[in-house]
Amino acid sequence: MTRKQKKMLYRILAASVLFVVSLLLPVTGPARLAVFLIPYLVIGWDVLWKAVRNIKNGQVFDENFLMCVATIGALIIGEFPEAVAVMLFYQVGELFQNVAVSRSRQSISALMDIRPDYANMERDGQLVQVDPEAVAVGETIVIKAGERVPLDGTVLEGASALDTAALTGESLPRDVAPGDEVISGCVNLSGLLHVKVSKPFGQSTVARILDLVENSSEKKAQAEHFITKFARYYTPIVVFAALALAVIPSALTGQWGVWVPRALNFLVVSCPCALVISIPLSFFGGIGGASRQGILVKGSNYLEALAQAGIVVFDKTGTLTQGKFSVTAVHPEEGMAGSELLKLAALAEQFSTHPISRSIVDAWGGTLQQDRVTGVEEIAGHGVRAVIDGRQILAGNWKLMDRENIPITSNHDHLGTIIHVAVEGRYAGHLVIADQPKETSAQAVAGLKAAGVRQTVMLTGDAERTAQAVADGLKLDKYYAQLLPADKVERVEELLAEKSPKEKLVFVGDGINDAPVLSRADIGVAMGALGSDAAIEAADIVLMDDDLLKLTAAVRIARKTLSIVRQNVVFALGVKLLVLILSAAGLANMWAAVFADVGVSVLAILNASRMLNVK
Repeated sequence: MTRKQKKMLYRILAASVLFVVSLLLPVTGPARLAVFLIPYLVIGWDVLWKAVRNIKNGQVFDENFLMCVATIGALIIGEFPEAVAVMLFYQVGELFQNVAVSRSRQSISALMDIRPDYANMERDGQLVQVDPEAVAVGETIVIKAGERVPLDGTVLEGASALDTAALTGESLPRDVAPGDEVISGCVNLSGLLHVKVSKPFGQSTVARILDLVENSSEKKAQAEHFITKFARYYTPIVVFAALALAVIPSALTGQWGVWVPRALNFLVVSCPCALVISIPLSFFGGIGGASRQGILVKGSNYLEALAQAGIVVFDKTGTLTQGKFSVTAVHPEEGMAGSELLKLAALAEQFSTHPISRSIVDAWGGTLQQDRVTGVEEIAGHGVRAVIDGRQILAGNWKLMDRENIPITSNHDHLGTIIHVAVEGRYAGHLVIADQPKETSAQAVAGLKAAGVRQTVMLTGDAERTAQAVADGLKLDKYYAQLLPADKVERVEELLAEKSPKEKLVFVGDGINDAPVLSRADIGVAMGALGSDAAIEAADIVLMDDDLLKLTAAVRIARKTLSIVRQNVVFALGVKLLVLILSAAGLANMWAAVFADVGVSVLAILNASRMLNVK
């Protein structure tokens, strides 16, 4: 509890004791009023003051005004215990509400712990702590074990493991060595790192994330806008309805002692606290619960929209697949061992920086021996020629074999890129290079279907057969192949035209090449955005790592949030409407009114607080 909340708790306890004493004292008349005024003012002076202050500022109709009218009216007609009880229980509800909101804020402010306090810089042989905002691009900072990385940069010296849990929600450390990129907000777990700063603090990953989270409450969901407008019109309507209930029947029958208490009960019941606080609290809790799992939602409106996801469209490379090439098959010709074929291809390709070349070298895994290789010639669009141990080796596509008049004798039909190898003018075999689906992609697609997503679609620039193999393997509903970036926008436009009015279309991409599609979809989700400024800027929801299961979790969180919002609206309005009718008919007393207000508020807040513990 905060200091302010503790003070309120002590006031409630003191007022409760004084209330019990007042009930036990054998006093009557004006003395009885004076006795009950003591606990009333102890617990309610701030409500009275807020009501007066708001009236002076032109904000007449709010819950403070309703409580004041109802309780002062109860005091005037002699219902002293009821007046104190209403104010006491109202303050109990307010305390409960404040504690729930604080917990919700803490769930998001825990993410604020990623803000670095200082950066270490070497000055005259000594390490000096400086403000991260004072460090310029190109300068070198030193990060000790246990310290938080203050700025984005590249490792110059040292090796370590980084804890990225605060950003991604994952506990598995990430190893870094010289040449690797590090991003602000991570914790250096072991070694000493010297890092060259690549971005100023204001443009660093941590600054962008903090800005996103701090401003998420500004983008409200439709449900929140509805409740705000509802309360604006609802409160004055019930005040005038209560006034009419007190005056018109009393004027006709002369029974002021019957209808005025009913009107006061009506006022207590009508307070819209349960809706006004529980609905924003539900969305706030949902955003906080998502952030703890490395899912950053830029506003309640996006969480609400995600709950209505009917079509999910994926970019293929880097989203459904790993986004990196690997050797998936080695097919040597007769007389050539597979390991030898792979080694020759790796030695020939070792000087190239092309991703396919690097994948061959990585698959071989042996020690590179540049002195064994001479006469290396890269042939653009074809492959490479090299002399290895005095033998001429060719490694490349079918165009290279055709150019050198080497017949391809293999008949294997594979999905992926084929690298053919020839030794001394004779065909030796081929390697298959492919981009593999991520381990969690199939599970994530199945999870989305289970969560109620109607259709899953893949967009890719790959050839038809490759796209079909991936789509079939992941059990996607539809795919579009051989697309240019502009074609992807057209396909999304077509899908948007096909969806039902209540559905939302979600596009999932890397946030860099897919920015036009991310912005065109109802909800743009950027994956693997750890350290990617473009992804954080372009998307509405950001998944900080490459795990597609986070999308399934985000949809579940969104749907649970909206479900809780609906439950609270139906429950609060249903109970209040029932007790309002009973109050007007004289079948509900002030204690029933207190339950309909404070009780419903507490139950709605408890229900909303379930989002704070989302798994």
